[in-house]
Amino acid sequence: MTTSGLAPRLRIHDVDALRGFALLGILLVNITFAASGYPIHVIEDPSYDSGLDHVVRWLSSTFVDMKFYLLFSFLFGYSFQLQLEAAQRAGAAFKPRMLRRLGGLFVIGWLHMVFLITGDILTVYALIGLILLAMHKVKDKTALYVALGIYVWLLFAMGSTGLFMDTSAMFDPAASLVAAQETTANLGGSFGDVIGEHLKALPLYGLSQVTLQGPTTLAALLIGMVAGRRRLLSNVTGQEPVLRKIQLIGFPVGILGGAIYASSGGNGDVLGVLASVMTAPLLAAAYVATMLRFFHSDRGTSLGKALAPAGRMALSNYIGQSVATLLIFTGVGFGLVGQVSPLEMVVIAFAIFGAQMVLSRIWLNQYTYGPVEGVLRGITNGTRPTWRKGVTTS
Repeated sequence: MTTSGLAPRLRIHDVDALRGFALLGILLVNITFAASGYPIHVIEDPSYDSGLDHVVRWLSSTFVDMKFYLLFSFLFGYSFQLQLEAAQRAGAAFKPRMLRRLGGLFVIGWLHMVFLITGDILTVYALIGLILLAMHKVKDKTALYVALGIYVWLLFAMGSTGLFMDTSAMFDPAASLVAAQETTANLGGSFGDVIGEHLKALPLYGLSQVTLQGPTTLAALLIGMVAGRRRLLSNVTGQEPVLRKIQLIGFPVGILGGAIYASSGGNGDVLGVLASVMTAPLLAAAYVATMLRFFHSDRGTSLGKALAPAGRMALSNYIGQSVATLLIFTGVGFGLVGQVSPLEMVVIAFAIFGAQMVLSRIWLNQYTYGPVEGVLRGITNGTRPTWRKGVTTS
């Protein structure tokens, strides 16, 4: 038995590697909100209007936006199930532990989105995790039906809005441009100005969570929970025929939906957003299948090994990405907000994540848990935080 009261068990390497891959995708999205005040107002910065700028934005909208938080959520649901089963095997009380964990996650997420960056996924996990906790005994079929029902509802609600309502009156390009310029200026100001912008964005962010990201996150969590029950990511060889089938379906459908979203103006078009929402799970699944096949190939083994440490410290790295972008772009640090092109954002994102992969490996050579993971583990167990070397749990 470990000091936490849970029976020892080995981590699943593929889960950690996939989580690291998801972190990179999340950074590619989040860096756009840290580097400019324009995305939060759903408008492009007119200072970057070259053909290359538009191509980079289009590629990001097609292949990245709305995909990686689904993958991250799926893995959260998968790990939730592993933690539940570990507690059951050890005879430990799972519910109070998970409630403490979700409470700690909410506080960390709230501090994150107030002080570090616009928006946050941790508070969403904390709140929706309560629903997952309430549903953890439902049958697999019920969980999958609920996930499917969420997407059917979004298809009906967003489709009706896009087809029968005039949403153009809700968006004033001139006003959005002025607001975006003001936000960019404030992000380049003092720490108080930066916090002020984060707080101003909370109502819009909250609306997005209630109407779109929250429901799709719940669907991904439920699917992840079912996958965890069936151990779908255990003992993967990369040769499973189903992985190839997922790629053959997921890539063409997912890329088509992403291309429609990107070509219709991104978040400014309801039907374009709907196309991405409906197809993003398929593209995310295709990414998973591709990475699993690659991790288990001769050429891809080293990539999986490089990504896994970053995935083991996913919470610390998620927070660390926001610290890095705060220091690079806002007035708290170098003040480069509004001065970086879309392509330069991508380069900076890869540089940050590359550094995190190296630092994660160095840290885990000395400690079992990441800095923030150790704190959250202490909250979960009701003990003092610890980062010592020892047996780990997923």
